[in-house]
Amino acid sequence: MYWGVTVTDEVIRVFNDMKVRKSSTQDEVKKRKKAVMFCMSEDKKNIIVEDGKQILVGDIGETVDDPYLCFVKLLPPNDCRYALYDATYETKESKKEDLVFIFWAPESAPLKSKMIYASSKDAIKKKFTGIKHEWQVNGLDDIQDRATLAEKLGGNTVVTLEGKPL
Repeated sequence: MYWGVTVTDEVIRVFNDMKVRKSSTQDEVKKRKKAVMFCMSEDKKNIIVEDGKQILVGDIGETVDDPYLCFVKLLPPNDCRYALYDATYETKESKKEDLVFIFWAPESAPLKSKMIYASSKDAIKKKFTGIKHEWQVNGLDDIQDRATLAEKLGGNTVVTLEGKPL
């Protein structure tokens, strides 16, 4: 059931840019998004890219040591969000990169917000074709431990996440 929520073109463009890793030059790689937050517009009619809530690949190592912890800090403590996180990880066999769609709905978020975000989740998910990993997170305890994300990505075969051993 939708409440007539529209996913803006910018959200779709950001997703497509993250999905297609067509970056060739070092500069293009640096501009790639590592993580992005999406929120409801003020009137609750559109899902939009949240201003200033993103991590670029170029930030890693310069202003961001651990992109995963930095991403966790972007999550609002008392409201819901959707997010895309471009996870880089290694299994015993190979290095991998996968987009993870995260639905952040902390216990402390207002009930109305949880209901709007939950009922609109399918609208944004339908636009994000080809996402293999979806994760609903209900609190910081669930998301702060990188092992939880690693488990979502590949169970116990994952040995590193963002270059750090688990």
